[in-house]
Amino acid sequence: MSERPMGIVYLVGAGPGDPELLTIKAKRRIQEADVVLYDALVHPEQLKLAPASAEAIFVGKRAGQKSERQQRINEMMLGHAIAGKRVVRLKGGDPFLFGRGSEEAEFLVERGVPFEVVPGVPSPLAATAYTGISLTHREHSSSVAYVTATESPEKDRTSHDWSKLATGVETLVIFMGVRKLESLMKLLREHGRPPETPVAVVQWASMPKQRTVIGTVQDIAERVRRAGISMPALTIVGEVVRLHEKLNWFEERPLFGRRVLVPRSAHGSERILRLLRDEGAEGVLAPTIRILPPLDSAPLERALERASHYDYWLFTSGTTVEIVFETMKARRLDARIFAGSRVAAIGPKTEEMLVRFGLYPDLVAKQTDAEGLLSALDSAERSLDRMRFILPRADLAREVLVDGLRTRGASIEAIDAYRIAPPDEEGKEAIARAFDEGIDAALFSSAQTFRNLRAIVGDDRLQGIPLFSIGRITSRAIERAGFRVEAEARETSLESLVEALRSWAVGKERQRGLAAEAFQGEPIVRAEEEA
Repeated sequence: MSERPMGIVYLVGAGPGDPELLTIKAKRRIQEADVVLYDALVHPEQLKLAPASAEAIFVGKRAGQKSERQQRINEMMLGHAIAGKRVVRLKGGDPFLFGRGSEEAEFLVERGVPFEVVPGVPSPLAATAYTGISLTHREHSSSVAYVTATESPEKDRTSHDWSKLATGVETLVIFMGVRKLESLMKLLREHGRPPETPVAVVQWASMPKQRTVIGTVQDIAERVRRAGISMPALTIVGEVVRLHEKLNWFEERPLFGRRVLVPRSAHGSERILRLLRDEGAEGVLAPTIRILPPLDSAPLERALERASHYDYWLFTSGTTVEIVFETMKARRLDARIFAGSRVAAIGPKTEEMLVRFGLYPDLVAKQTDAEGLLSALDSAERSLDRMRFILPRADLAREVLVDGLRTRGASIEAIDAYRIAPPDEEGKEAIARAFDEGIDAALFSSAQTFRNLRAIVGDDRLQGIPLFSIGRITSRAIERAGFRVEAEARETSLESLVEALRSWAVGKERQRGLAAEAFQGEPIVRAEEEA
């Protein structure tokens, strides 16, 4: 019997925090992984790229912990590789920039384990790019140095020559230096760095919760202390910091820093979380519903076997499209089964999902609800009398479409393609944590998500939070419960829902600006407090 072949270890850089700042190769290696050993600063969305069968193991390390922890990580890499597995060692930033990736690589070489290094976006590049600070600039800096404030405990003395570092480079980036900021700035001053040199300290770079404090070598330590900045944070010293005020694009986004609750299922939520991130907001998923298989899958399977029997297939959501095609794939069926039938979709997003699976709908309702689809069918057909319709849907769907078609003399078969269930205990705990950490707004994409959230957290916790609705049906449910809808999406789409929040936020900022102007002649501190 031959020995099991040796696996391989991929030392992969996860980037600085934003889950989309991941290289294409890093994404592929995670998708191929059998085991993922991930650090504390790795974004949860990146872990979702791994196969469902992959084992994800948290091996987070923070400064100040015992070095034995690294030995355990090394042993895990070795053990899984010997077992023939593809191991992804997922590290924040870049593996070889103060990430101990080279030490892990040396360990693997010494034991004959194959490995590969996949570079990541280093945190200094993100911290400066996301604060509008260029590391180099023709007028301000043509040299950069990276320094860590925490060196190996095995060293007898520091390897930093501050007499040269203080003035030898124009831009100095200090890793893990927040705890020692006062002494570090004192060293710079003592070795010739002018006290008025600009300094920026950036916490949670590239994330919606990013915080930036600007000061000088003389006063930055006190400013950071007052702001309550802690790790993870980077310190940038040099004239390039002056660019922040002019080029600060990320922190100027309309929704920057806002925590926005997204009450919906985890399934299919990636798009709205990305949309919010693009506006500078942190989308907080509240799993108020779960998408579950139907109690009986046989009706849908039978319908697919005789798909051409129907005059029309009606698709009312992207989720339904996905589930129908997943069922088809399991039975080795493809879009050819719809030959002889017509396909109708509610709205452009459902159409987009159908096209993604190679099926171009014959009819797309512009008004994205059941009433809109009925109207579109009336306009497209002389008569619906005796026509045969099939409607795969959620088990809690409204009966408007079914009743409307039967009133018109049509035959319609409504099939539960999936069930909508309340969250489990883990989901309820996640929702409670989200409220404990603070919510600035909530986006509701259905009436059911609002009802479920209200049942879980109660009316008191929803009071005072701006609520936004995807359409009139959802708005009606919110208003009937005694709450106000701040804004309703113009179209029934996630893009339009986020745009409604954005427009509202811009309006609020404009009001604050007008209020501040009204206090001209008064002290600025008072104006800020009252605004």
